[in-house]
Amino acid sequence: MGAGLALVGIGIIGIVAVVLMVKNLLYVCEPNEVLVLSGRKRNHGTLTTHYRIVKGGRALRRPFIETVDKVDLTNMIIEVIVRNAYTKGGIPLTVSGVANIKVPGEMPLIHNALERFLGRSREEIMQVARETLEGNLRGVLALLTPEEVNRDKEAFAARLTEEAGHDLERIGLVLDTLNIQNVSDDVGYLDSIGRTRSAEIRRNAQIAEAQAQADAAEVKWRNYQQGELAKLRAAIEVARRQNDRRIADARTRREAMIAEQRAEVQALLAQAQAQIGMQEARVEQVRLQLQADIVRPAEAQRDQAIARAKAEAVTIVEQGKATAKVLEDLAAAYRGQASGRDVLLMQKLIPVLKQVTGTIGALHVDRLTVLGKNGHGTGDLAGKLISTTEQIKAATGIDVAEAVRARLGSGTPTSG
Repeated sequence: MGAGLALVGIGIIGIVAVVLMVKNLLYVCEPNEVLVLSGRKRNHGTLTTHYRIVKGGRALRRPFIETVDKVDLTNMIIEVIVRNAYTKGGIPLTVSGVANIKVPGEMPLIHNALERFLGRSREEIMQVARETLEGNLRGVLALLTPEEVNRDKEAFAARLTEEAGHDLERIGLVLDTLNIQNVSDDVGYLDSIGRTRSAEIRRNAQIAEAQAQADAAEVKWRNYQQGELAKLRAAIEVARRQNDRRIADARTRREAMIAEQRAEVQALLAQAQAQIGMQEARVEQVRLQLQADIVRPAEAQRDQAIARAKAEAVTIVEQGKATAKVLEDLAAAYRGQASGRDVLLMQKLIPVLKQVTGTIGALHVDRLTVLGKNGHGTGDLAGKLISTTEQIKAATGIDVAEAVRARLGSGTPTSG
């Protein structure tokens, strides 16, 4: 009985010892950590180490040979603040940001982290990461102008992430995110840039507003113009339709007027033709009447005048023959007797004087002197004297005979 109890006690003690030993040697690895069992040589492909890594699951530590270390894989939030970091333009800036950094759990980056941070506290790892990020931040700022840093913080953070990511990977850390929270300066350069930018924004806004107002006014007036043009086109179309209607009415009236005028002309033409026929009949009537009233009597008178003229011509011919006979006899007698010639001359002179005196009107003759001609030539002398005195009187206006009578005191001359 006592021996049995002893065996049971020994068994319980053994079980408790085994449990305690397993508890001390068995390690469970959580998802956010890595177990590093150091003490034995391990081959990891081309890499040979003296530790093994357990990520997730559990591992049994060999006593007296291996030691176990846990590496936390959770994110480390690091505030990065850089003051008086000179930019490309020589302007000092103060930049603050937040970075999320962790220890990688994948090969081969974890080897770099284990070599540098195994056994070090989380605060020490964060301090190293902070200093690395500050150095990279100053280096990136030296390559950028303040305008570029302030204008596009996302591009600045991306460039900083790219620069810092390589350096952090070399020391076994991974940069998950990096956000730039604030960029400022002590000299007011960014404020002036902001004011300039604000002024530009306000100017652009005013320009955009003015442009929008101009565009709206242009659209308004264009619409008004289109409306007015539409009204004008409608008015023009109405006027064209009215003009076409007036033209059609005018053409209709013209056709009616043409037909009416044509009818009037036809009536006048018919009337004229009737009058022409009537006038032709009247002309024929007048012709016949003239033929009876004038032509026939004229022809009769003509025939009578011809007959009478023939009779008178016969009488004149006979009288001429008788006169010629008498003249022949008279000429013969005239040639035979001188006194007969004087008588004949006087007979012929008296009608001539009548005709001469008849042409000059009433003629008062104070004295008529007839000078005869004798055989001694005295008549020629007297004629010459008379002719001479008459020529002197005509030329000078002096009456020689009157002057002689006045000188001699004689009376009225005697006619002879």
